[in-house]
Amino acid sequence: MSLPNVWHHRRVADSGAKACYICYKPSTSVLITPDNKDHLYVCVGHLKDRGFCQPIVDEAEAAAQKRRKDLEEEIERVKREHEEKQKRKAEKRNQTEKDDKGKKADEKRGEKQEEDTEGAQDEKDKVDNLFSAFRIPLR
Repeated sequence: MSLPNVWHHRRVADSGAKACYICYKPSTSVLITPDNKDHLYVCVGHLKDRGFCQPIVDEAEAAAQKRRKDLEEEIERVKREHEEKQKRKAEKRNQTEKDDKGKKADEKRGEKQEEDTEGAQDEKDKVDNLFSAFRIPLR
């Protein structure tokens, strides 16, 4: 009976680190067979070495991960655009409100000035009527 040439990478706690079977440095990476009958402690550097081992790449899984990543990026981009659009809309609304307040204030000032001039004219007419009623000469 021979060992299958399929190994799974697992990590152990720092306290469970043992010497790498190749360079004897402490390692927390373990290659283990699917049936858990054999294990091999290896450094992360050796796992990256193409001459030592190669990962089994599932094409469908890789495509699905790439699609998920692309969708997440698209969602983030759309969220940012929406937030910017809402921010511009709020700024425009605030600017419009300020302009409306300014116009209303100008209109109120104009009305007040008209009322003041009308009120002053009315007062002058009243004073003239009083002076003429009592036949007091105007100065």
